[in-house]
Amino acid sequence: MNKVIEYVKDSIIEVKSNVTWTSMPELQKFTTIVLISLLILTVIIWVMDKASEFLMLDTIYKSI
Repeated sequence: MNKVIEYVKDSIIEVKSNVTWTSMPELQKFTTIVLISLLILTVIIWVMDKASEFLMLDTIYKSI
């Protein structure tokens, strides 16, 4: 049990002293990039879904 407690204490010290954290402006910039990328991919997938729906319903199944 002492090893676990020592590990946790060392981990906390490591996070406080040796980890380089991203600055707030940089974090906001990266978050914006991720959200815009997510929006673009969502629109692309939605368009592909609607195109396949059109092909299936209005082209393939209509002729059956």
